[in-house]
Amino acid sequence: MKLHALSLSLALAAAPLHAQEIEVLRQKIFAAIERDSAELIKISDAIWRHAETSLEEVRSSEELAGLLSSRGFTVKRGIAGMPTAFIASFGKGSPVIGILGEFDALPGISNQAQPRQAPRIEGAPGHGCGHNLFGTAAAGAAIAAKSVMEQAGLPGTIKFFGCPAEETVIGKVYMARAGVFDALDVCLDWHPSSKTGVDFSRTRAMNNFTVEFRGKTAHGAGDPWNGRSSLDAVELMNHGVNLLREHVKPSTRIHYVISDGGGAPNVVPGYAKVWYYVRDLDRSGVEATYARVLDCAKGAALATGTTHEVTLITGVHSYLLNRPLAELLDRNLHAAGAPQWSKAEQAFARAIQAATEKPEKGLYEGIRKLPEEEVPAQGGSTDVAEISRIVPTAKIRVASAPIDTPWHAWPVVACGGMSIGHKALITAARSLGCAITDLILSPEVIAAAKIEFEKKMAGKPYRSPLPPGQKLPPTGK
Repeated sequence: MKLHALSLSLALAAAPLHAQEIEVLRQKIFAAIERDSAELIKISDAIWRHAETSLEEVRSSEELAGLLSSRGFTVKRGIAGMPTAFIASFGKGSPVIGILGEFDALPGISNQAQPRQAPRIEGAPGHGCGHNLFGTAAAGAAIAAKSVMEQAGLPGTIKFFGCPAEETVIGKVYMARAGVFDALDVCLDWHPSSKTGVDFSRTRAMNNFTVEFRGKTAHGAGDPWNGRSSLDAVELMNHGVNLLREHVKPSTRIHYVISDGGGAPNVVPGYAKVWYYVRDLDRSGVEATYARVLDCAKGAALATGTTHEVTLITGVHSYLLNRPLAELLDRNLHAAGAPQWSKAEQAFARAIQAATEKPEKGLYEGIRKLPEEEVPAQGGSTDVAEISRIVPTAKIRVASAPIDTPWHAWPVVACGGMSIGHKALITAARSLGCAITDLILSPEVIAAAKIEFEKKMAGKPYRSPLPPGQKLPPTGK
């Protein structure tokens, strides 16, 4: 009884000391990021100007890899066959903590840092998802945590993953298949958003694929009977899929673009291509609808006398949420604090909302409460989901654009190149840097995260959605 009482009293005494040590390290993280803030903003702005699309992020990748190398990280480039993918490592031993960085832009949405639609370069790409902030903040967090680990003599390993091609849901899928994330204990993530808080919502599983039809060219007026129109096949396939929408579950999402429909109206197209996404709440739902969409393609080819070829570019699972990690991120996000907006920044935000015909609510203030239960998938998919099924993973979101702002659009580009985006970057770096050191001092959180992960995976090993031997596409498309 006496020994039990002594153990209990020691444990109670250790808890405040543990909390005090974490708080001391947090203040050191904040100081390190403050020292680096000008450099981080400079690099973020450079990536914002580069605005390189999926698998073409040569300068953007080098900005981050070069920064991390200059701060003592060992950098390995060309990961999983992708020239713009890299890993920057520091430290040794356990725990091995991963942190994700993205840096790809979206086509055709270039904009100046102005609260109106005003392309910086007409028709050029732009960072309509804030990935210039994303990768830079994650790198800043890793650098700050390294500095504090060295000062305090803390054990552990940080691995920063430079992840290309998120917008086309490719980069991390191929990295995961290559086993890049297998040695991690946990992985941390963040993303720009219209609100600040821990993201505890699931995402949709998805297949990203193309269908190419090949027929016979002929003169559209002179001898159309000698032609077999591949464009007819694309249109017939799309019509079949659009009829199919009535017969799939409400959770299903199907969308497409015709990426090649021929060259001239008076030539029967001998070649045409359509690009599809099929989504659902889990892989089984995706695979069932995917099979029916492929039947539409087969039927279209048969009806038009063409041939067809299907290429599965990539596929992802739904995100596997992890409560212990989410709670740790929530604590550190609150410690870092939400961005504090100036009157000028709120006016900038309201001008964007007026321009996009949204209620003029300005920028989100404060931090959303961590949901008690998992939030069902609302729409999109992410390749981070693959990592979440290899190791325990969790993410935060930080407001970097006005409330209700159209995403993947010019308003997000505009905010990402000025002080609104810069403040989101610093908040994310502070939060994630603190989370890394908190994890090093909290092995019980890592243990709990692993227990929950194993329970949810139910002993099933990770299996890539990619077919065996699938090669990396030459571009993001």
